[in-house]
Amino acid sequence: MISLFHKSESPMIQNYLAAAKSRRPWKIPLMANRFVVLDTETSGFEVGTDRILSIALFEIINGQVDLALSRKWVVFQPESAPTAATAIHGILPSETRGGTDEKKVLEELIPLLTGAMVVGHHIGFDAAMINEAMVRHFQVKFTNRIVDTAIMATREIVAFHQSGYKNQRPPSLDEVCSQLNLPIVARHTAEGDAFLAAQIFLFLCGRIRRRLLRRAIHRRDPRLRDLPIGRFRQPRAAL
Repeated sequence: MISLFHKSESPMIQNYLAAAKSRRPWKIPLMANRFVVLDTETSGFEVGTDRILSIALFEIINGQVDLALSRKWVVFQPESAPTAATAIHGILPSETRGGTDEKKVLEELIPLLTGAMVVGHHIGFDAAMINEAMVRHFQVKFTNRIVDTAIMATREIVAFHQSGYKNQRPPSLDEVCSQLNLPIVARHTAEGDAFLAAQIFLFLCGRIRRRLLRRAIHRRDPRLRDLPIGRFRQPRAAL
């Protein structure tokens, strides 16, 4: 059994788990918190079977995307072969065979995730893929709190408000960009999709701030509690 509090000898893992247990300062201004926005491209959509092919990450510092702190990796996957997903993201097996070892990628990624709120569009899937890799190499789970920009868009953009229709789905990245008039660049690459998600996140945080400051009473700046914050939950295996 994998424990959230696995006794790893690695200081990196111990720091990661310690940050997960620390109390979150919910009352400080929203942008005083540390956010990282990420996206993964994968060999498919089966968590536990498919593998991460690339990851990109941007940090948000004081309400701005700090491009100097951006990171991206192509992940070494020796067994990769063309799949239906290849036609979408365009990452060929020859590229992943020349990528960085998955464990080494995690050793660079985990310190960046430590203590951060992780943002992304449909971030639950990316978190699940990273969780699988962390369990595979370090026997620890992904513990970060997550913010899904698709859920933010459902709350903040009228066109995506819940209608009561039981089959309503969260909006796609393209749909949100269209509503916000954001130019779509490098779509279906980890770097391009992470950067778009970062722009959406900041745009919608600005919308939340304006709404809170327009209130007749109790005007205030936004805080973490104003975001749809969740924790990654590993899906249960089908019975």
